[in-house]
Amino acid sequence: MNKITVLALTAVLSFTTVQAQQQSLSSTLEVYVFPTEGQDSSQQSMDEAECYEWAVGNVGMDPFDAEKQTAAAEEQADAQKQQASQSTKGAGAGGAVRGAAAGAVIGEIANDDASEGAAWGAAIGAVSSRRRARAAEAQAHEQAEAQKQQTVQATEEQVDNFKKAFSVCLEAKDYMVKY
Repeated sequence: MNKITVLALTAVLSFTTVQAQQQSLSSTLEVYVFPTEGQDSSQQSMDEAECYEWAVGNVGMDPFDAEKQTAAAEEQADAQKQQASQSTKGAGAGGAVRGAAAGAVIGEIANDDASEGAAWGAAIGAVSSRRRARAAEAQAHEQAEAQKQQTVQATEEQVDNFKKAFSVCLEAKDYMVKY
């Protein structure tokens, strides 16, 4: 690359960085605000800051904390799923032991051969225990996912309510607002 190209790229990157740093509060929140009474950008920034504080106080949440709440819900759901997976390990062995004991008793009573009954009981116990464990694990996974979705939906509703409050405040200060 020649020096002119490098200088041009540096200028473009610098301009983009400065532009990103100067993004207004409303655009960060994905709320579009237009001053209808000719307010300048510094007045608009002050009004947005006042309305932000007012909305936080009235809604009871800060929208910048919403992302943290969503991430925490996802982590909690993952931990619950992992715990459910761990709790079902060894279920087949436990079922085999219980099945072998029951099969030995039945085999002894039925044909005086406890070992054959124990073998059949162990096999049946292992299979049925694994099935129950898989079903319990699947149910735990579904519950964890449903809980996560509820948290995410509640957070989205809170952010929406915040945007409504923020917008009402700005409209009262003579801004046109859309989100």
